[in-house]
Amino acid sequence: MKKFAMVVVGALLSLTILSFGAYAAPAKPVSADAELEAGAWTELAKRYPNPYVSGDIADAPDPEVLSHWWDSLGDGTLTQLIEWSLANNRDLESARAKVAEARAALGISKAAVLPWLDNVDSWTASQSAENGTTGRGQYTELYKLGIDASWEIDIFGGRRQDIKAATATLEAQYAALHSTWVTLSSEVALDYLTLRTLQERLRIANNNVTLQQETLDLLLSKYRAGLSDALALSQARYTLEQTKASIPPMRASLEETMNALAILVGNVPGSLEKLLQEPRALPRPDTVNLVGIPANALRQRPDIRMAERQLIAQMARTKSAQADLWPRFYLMGSIGLESLSSGSLFSSGSYAYGIGPRITWPIFHGGAIRNNIRVQTARQEQMLASYEQTVLNAVAEVRNALTANEQEFERNVALKKGVEATQMALDIANDKYKNGLTDFSNVIDAQRTLLILQELYAVSQGQMTSNIVRTFKALGGGWAPLVAENQGK
Repeated sequence: MKKFAMVVVGALLSLTILSFGAYAAPAKPVSADAELEAGAWTELAKRYPNPYVSGDIADAPDPEVLSHWWDSLGDGTLTQLIEWSLANNRDLESARAKVAEARAALGISKAAVLPWLDNVDSWTASQSAENGTTGRGQYTELYKLGIDASWEIDIFGGRRQDIKAATATLEAQYAALHSTWVTLSSEVALDYLTLRTLQERLRIANNNVTLQQETLDLLLSKYRAGLSDALALSQARYTLEQTKASIPPMRASLEETMNALAILVGNVPGSLEKLLQEPRALPRPDTVNLVGIPANALRQRPDIRMAERQLIAQMARTKSAQADLWPRFYLMGSIGLESLSSGSLFSSGSYAYGIGPRITWPIFHGGAIRNNIRVQTARQEQMLASYEQTVLNAVAEVRNALTANEQEFERNVALKKGVEATQMALDIANDKYKNGLTDFSNVIDAQRTLLILQELYAVSQGQMTSNIVRTFKALGGGWAPLVAENQGK
């Protein structure tokens, strides 16, 4: 186990080093047990500082906030949808069933180290051949009632390693369930934010249609009075139709998003229209510190724990395969009644018993045992590589989410200023056109630019909140840790 700890922690920490900067060998090695603790992660982060991932535990988001991060968005509808999904989602039901399967498999492994008792009852009738070497045509009946017992004494630990593998597999399935929670809650939130963003874009488009229709009506009146030319009227008309043409795709996307949300919460598509059809403002999170996240916070991600438990399970299977090289010791026994006639089966002379040890030791199996050890060792190497890749991906996801969040904020500020400037330009262009100081093309250009920037700004607003959701997901937020989850309940 100590060797395993060194392998696992060495891989985990060395990969984390890659995320903090160039590698520099530590001055002195840390013990395997110490490396498994959060302190090793903290010390490593201090040696390799990073603007996003630091060694300051105080900077970590509160675990309670992470476990129910959607509450920090302050949107009751979103909270309700996520709660429904955690109760009714079909993928989550499948993950729960896999946990039950792994728990039952652990029970099977535990049963293998206990004595086994079997009730053995039989009736046998036989007729020997007339020309045979024995019996000379004799007819015989044999009646048996009894119990057979067997117990493998696990001297070399093969069965115990099977139990360890089954226990780690159960823990991995718990982690897979938690990972499904994380993914599901974030998918519901992201779809919900997409829905609210589409509704805001639709509102902007409808408002622009109304304003452009008013402009077209005004130009039409001026054209009929001979105060405007046909070019300005045509420009206003095709601008209006262009804006109208952008609305049907948004409505189609709204329907698709509502149906996707219905499936995620385990409802029939179309059942959420009454709840979601009324537009609402995009949720904005409460103040949550997402800068200076400690490296140790990544260890709470369920996918990392799942990969770790899968590696532990495979190492136990490798040790179990190695135990097959050694003898197996059994204690065998039987007790019961045996008689050639049913009438005397329960008499005192029918009582029989037997007891004794049995030893089996493989001598020649065509290399099957050693090849099985190689198979399990190769699988162990695969699990280690998968574990390392999971850690790398976790670090990348956190960095990507935090970088996207920061950059989108800067983009949002620029877009907001652009919308304000374009609105001012449109007002000036309208005023100049009404006073005959400019042609209508300047008004049209300002209207188009305003619509584009308003849509981009609305999308950016949704993207900022979506990036925060992705950050929570990257940190493993969305499930409550269970203290006694791995006790084979």
